[in-house]
Amino acid sequence: MKKGNTDVILHIPTGFEKRLVKENKGSVQLLINAINGASAGLINAYSMMIIMDYNREILIEWISPSILATAKNINISANYWYNPKLNYKTYMVPGILVLLVTIIALMLSGMNVVREKEIGTIEQLNVTPIRKIQFIAGKLVPFWIIALFELAFGLIIGKLLFNIPIVGSIWLIFLSAVVYLLVILGFGLLISTVTNTQQQAMLVAFFFMVIFILMSGLFTSIESMPHWAQMLDKLNPIAYFIKIMRMIMLKGSGFRDISMSFYSLVIYSIFSISLAVWRYRKVS
Repeated sequence: MKKGNTDVILHIPTGFEKRLVKENKGSVQLLINAINGASAGLINAYSMMIIMDYNREILIEWISPSILATAKNINISANYWYNPKLNYKTYMVPGILVLLVTIIALMLSGMNVVREKEIGTIEQLNVTPIRKIQFIAGKLVPFWIIALFELAFGLIIGKLLFNIPIVGSIWLIFLSAVVYLLVILGFGLLISTVTNTQQQAMLVAFFFMVIFILMSGLFTSIESMPHWAQMLDKLNPIAYFIKIMRMIMLKGSGFRDISMSFYSLVIYSIFSISLAVWRYRKVS
């Protein structure tokens, strides 16, 4: 459940059948991942129906109909993991933080090079002795720092105003954010090099951002999407970072638990930055 491979665990203790036969009662434990309160409620309802149906079958098999009519109902004590109160804010705020840093990084980086084209200074930059890596760093590092500060500010606000738990490592959150922002900044730089006006850059960035957000699992669980959408979502960097944020903040997951998503972002960032630099060299 910490790794996100399952949403419900039914624990049947040792000696369950023995106690059921000798003492006419037995206990089982149902563990539900309640980060997403809506899905946790559905899982709980279906699981309770299954357990009560099983309890009814035992009563019918072991007890006479006259006693069954006066038999007590099964007693259920519920406890949810990671989001005990099923607070929707607990589920949404980590995803909203990802959305905020994405908007800052994508919109600002998407308009920086194209602005040079509009005001006519791109030719002057191209003939200067400045190296390509220095130019890219100068264009991306300021927005990278701004986005990290915004993430820190959002974490503080989420903790103070919404009491969002931060169970895992803060340093692991920012390490993942550093890699994720390289992906978004590279994508924004690519948009900036292929467009000719700031208006075009904003529209293209907004188009891709809306698609990524709607398919990121921010509002709707990825597991509930069609299979083709789940496969397509493997190319969605926002989905990876939202998953990482929720796992670290709410589950307290370590690096091993998020390693697959983290390394996917690393590969994505290398590809994104390389493609943006290659495209800029092509038009320069």
